[in-house]
Amino acid sequence: MENEVKLLSGAMITLALATTTLVVLPFLQLSNLKPAAGLHPYTAAQLRGRDQYIKNGCIYCHSQQPRDKSQTPADALRGWGRASVAADYYYDKPHLLGTMRTGPDLFNIGARQSSVDWHLGHLYQPRAYTPGSIMPSFPFMFEVKDRAEPGEKVVTLPPAYAPVGQVVVAKPEALDLVQYLIGLDHTYPVFPAPVSKK
Repeated sequence: MENEVKLLSGAMITLALATTTLVVLPFLQLSNLKPAAGLHPYTAAQLRGRDQYIKNGCIYCHSQQPRDKSQTPADALRGWGRASVAADYYYDKPHLLGTMRTGPDLFNIGARQSSVDWHLGHLYQPRAYTPGSIMPSFPFMFEVKDRAEPGEKVVTLPPAYAPVGQVVVAKPEALDLVQYLIGLDHTYPVFPAPVSKK
């Protein structure tokens, strides 16, 4: 009986230490965090697009957390921008950091690729824009019609991928997703510039 009490006590102490180290201390460190100076809240369209990003599983193949040059020099060489910091995710609930990089990191995709037409075409047929891409296409976010109605967004596709005699029209969920992706632009400075002493 004495060994069981020691084992249980040891397990409880280990659990308490782990919880304190992994949950309580980080919470205390970040509880007074403010958003980065250049970060803005999401618009209504971007929030709807963020929901589409989650629903369509984009998070399973794309990360949103470039690493520091000292950890992974390849992130900077790929042009993915500066390393992310906690303040960059102030408006993100839940955080969409991602777990894999089957596709490129999207933390700064809005800065790297700001064209609505490119994003819509890429969602409709990724291989038209990135040969050999393994990204799935999302044709259910579009409609193929004989002609577009006034106010509808026609997707500009390379001739080899455009339907003959018809047009591809983006549905609202595709437009919202593109607004979210274009809004992923974290190129603002995070830390204030050093003050030079005279």
